[in-house]
Amino acid sequence: MSEKIAPQGFLDRYFGLTRKGTTVKTELTAGLLTFLAMSYIIFVGPNIMKAAGIPHEAAVSAVIWTAALCSIAMGLFARLPIGMAPGMGINAFFAFYVCGTLGLPWQTALGCTFISGVVFLLLTITRFRQAIIDAVPMDLKCAIVTGIGLFITFVGLQSSGVIVNSDATLVTLGHVSDPKVALALLGILITGVLMILNVKAALLIGILIIAVLGMFLGVNRVPATVGDFISLELPSFSESFLKLDIGAALDYGLFSIIFTFTVVELFDNIGTTIGVARAGNFMDENGHIENIDRALLTDSMGSILSAVMGTSTVTSYVESSVGANAGGRTGLVAVTVGGLFLLSLVFAPLAGLIPGYATAPALVVVGVLMVRNVTLINFNDLTIGIPAFLTIVMMPLTYSISSGFGFGFISYCALMTLSGKGREIKPLMWVVTALFIISFILNT
Repeated sequence: MSEKIAPQGFLDRYFGLTRKGTTVKTELTAGLLTFLAMSYIIFVGPNIMKAAGIPHEAAVSAVIWTAALCSIAMGLFARLPIGMAPGMGINAFFAFYVCGTLGLPWQTALGCTFISGVVFLLLTITRFRQAIIDAVPMDLKCAIVTGIGLFITFVGLQSSGVIVNSDATLVTLGHVSDPKVALALLGILITGVLMILNVKAALLIGILIIAVLGMFLGVNRVPATVGDFISLELPSFSESFLKLDIGAALDYGLFSIIFTFTVVELFDNIGTTIGVARAGNFMDENGHIENIDRALLTDSMGSILSAVMGTSTVTSYVESSVGANAGGRTGLVAVTVGGLFLLSLVFAPLAGLIPGYATAPALVVVGVLMVRNVTLINFNDLTIGIPAFLTIVMMPLTYSISSGFGFGFISYCALMTLSGKGREIKPLMWVVTALFIISFILNT
């Protein structure tokens, strides 16, 4: 009997289960639900990294290992029920803008990711990070999330062929009669219905349904052996591990790219942490979240680990709110998520069977979830409405999250000053805006 009680006693003491009104069973269940909700990254992430030039097997392994280790670290160190993995939005910026539009090698992009992680760590240790976040108006924070949502949606529609290039109008509708395009559109509807029905693993199920339909229609490869589904030989990340080129990143002088990685990570993590805390009702009346400093430190170290492993920046996942709504309150949830990611390494071959048109609907639906933040913006006040609008539209239209930041921040400071409200702008906001102006000048 003592052997059974001891482990539970340890978990109770370490994670504070009784104090937070939860149990081991509840935490494990919440961890499973959170994993199912965010496991789509196993398929979506490697496909995006593959577009950057990273070998697919290495990308699969790097994404899974990074998600596993960072989630476990979040659970054991910060003791919060927040799962982590390479972030949506920042991975698209990494692959399609830095490596695609700018044409930089993925090794250099990893170098930028590493440098931004170090900057992120220094900002966290010095508590400068929170000061920067506090300096940005809430409306602009919501605009940032909304803009990234539109950017992700555009990437999903483009990668699936729903939107294609046009010499006359720059972009236009693709051929909906193309089976891949039709399946992508069907995937959006299926995933949307699953989300409406509150199916916890809606994104993952939607991906798998479209992939299977594609096999039946002969659009993509049909698995022939058990080895196509499962393998005891774990995927290797040797082709991406420690391949970051920090020297090249510094030689290029990629201030705007490193700055974008840092800023996106800055707002994404704190926003997700607050959102999950609200969903789980473990934020106190003063807005304080227990161990928030440890959570931010874990995020920072995770960003550095991402570059070392060979993938884009890790971030806290808003899907963690699924587990919080199910009663998850402690780091045991995150540890469970990390353990399940490790287990998924055995099923890594399955990721090779999932085509881009099957993962595109997940990008679109995640974009929808992020765009909901637009309702929190006060467009009646044009001094904030115009900067917020520019932040949102310039991200997808310039194919650059960084440009959206820049246009939004610069226009905000300009309009506030010209309308006689310049004193309301916090000093750090001026500093960030000045950095964007320098960045635009240097990159024109």
